[in-house]
Amino acid sequence: MNKVWKYTAGAFGIAAISVVASVATIAAIGHYQGQSFLSDGIENEYGFKQTSYVPTSGASAGLPNLVDAAEASVNAVVHIKVEAEQRMDSQQYFDPFEFFFGGDSRSFQRPQTRQVVGYGSGVIISTDGYIITNNHVVKGAKDLTVILNDNRSFKAKIVGTDATTDIALLKVDAKGLPTIPFGDSDKLRVGEWVLAVGNPFNLTSTVTAGIVSAKGRSTQQATGSGTLQIESFIQTDAAVNAGNSGGALVNDRGELIGINTMIYSQTGNYSGYSFAVPISIAAKVVADIKQYGTVQRAVLGITGGDITEAAVKEFDLKVREGALVADFAEVSAAVSAGMQKGDVVTAVDDKQIKSFPQLQEAIGRYRPGDKVKLTVNRKGAIKELTVTLKNNEGSTSVITGQSSENILGATFQELSTEQKRTYGVSYGVEISSVGTGRFREAGIKKGFIILSVNRQPVNSGSDISDIVNETRQSRTGRAILVRGFYPDGNIRTFEIEL
Repeated sequence: MNKVWKYTAGAFGIAAISVVASVATIAAIGHYQGQSFLSDGIENEYGFKQTSYVPTSGASAGLPNLVDAAEASVNAVVHIKVEAEQRMDSQQYFDPFEFFFGGDSRSFQRPQTRQVVGYGSGVIISTDGYIITNNHVVKGAKDLTVILNDNRSFKAKIVGTDATTDIALLKVDAKGLPTIPFGDSDKLRVGEWVLAVGNPFNLTSTVTAGIVSAKGRSTQQATGSGTLQIESFIQTDAAVNAGNSGGALVNDRGELIGINTMIYSQTGNYSGYSFAVPISIAAKVVADIKQYGTVQRAVLGITGGDITEAAVKEFDLKVREGALVADFAEVSAAVSAGMQKGDVVTAVDDKQIKSFPQLQEAIGRYRPGDKVKLTVNRKGAIKELTVTLKNNEGSTSVITGQSSENILGATFQELSTEQKRTYGVSYGVEISSVGTGRFREAGIKKGFIILSVNRQPVNSGSDISDIVNETRQSRTGRAILVRGFYPDGNIRTFEIEL
């Protein structure tokens, strides 16, 4: 039987782990289940207001006391209801416009949609209504509802998402909400007790316990997908299932140390391993989204991997642990600092690095323009390099969040039933205006009918936005293919650099 990596957000037929645990309402200042809360909270280093609690009972006989941590955490984990449209494939057909006016005459799947409802989890990280969850939980959502433990519900809006780390930030209009304070995932130790809090199978307020079974775990080789560019997961044996995605991984002190994201399964259900994004990564991502509208991602400009026997021979390595530098990007901050092929990064700002995922995690906490000290082993010689980190575009400037309309310089409107009948198409989006932006630079004008973007059929402006945002967050490509036609012309394809 094939082994399968599964996201754990029980939405749209995805076996994703959306941990849903609801949030309980509490008094402005008071006690709840033995914990003391503050109404407004204290703003942490990431800019979120968080409450704290004081345990009223202690551990006995040297065993960890998980009761206080569980009770406090349950109140800050929410259930997320996601309403969306799911595109289904049906019979193939030939586009009649191409048949009459020319084109490559390739057949297309006629897209059909249906309304679907999915569920996931989220964690309240600020008393004024900011909630962290997984990107795959809310991807494609048309409507989001957050349900608290006392059955209050709020409409939520997406502040921003990051497909690279599978993290999203939501906002509800509420104040005085309970939170889980951020812990230090760096100090987490293998064998330490942790709790997974969420909503598997739509069972609210569910807590499971386990231990940390590994740190800095990468799943890219196992999945073969490469979807998550930053992979340094916390691996636990706390049971998580469909509905757990976006839920909290909490230590025995009631601190948030990870966001549950995926499981390793042969059946789609939990079979012993679950994975969480460390809060050291997730907190920086949502802080960037809140402040800038998008993630400020710093890169070294290197490629490489863990040290293998083959690498030891090829590069004449003198160490067995660290992150091997095999090659460089076209514009590389590491090259500017004097790094060479075959170097092994063994520390970042004096923090030990044992693997390439650990290096990714460490660099992921910085922003472009930050200076970091790298300790490298060069064929046995120890070197210290100071690197000024850059962004994916090769600069140190701040990248501001922009909507796809701002980037492309266009506005869109859905085709009416009459327009589809007139043009002989079953999908498409009309460009209603063109201003300063990528479309004008490419020569695309008002009235152009977009059929597909990156070979994906589009029906609305939000479809275009989703594809553009995914492309911008990807490291494998920074361009989109826009295919469509003018009402009085042939089908045309444009390549748009983002």
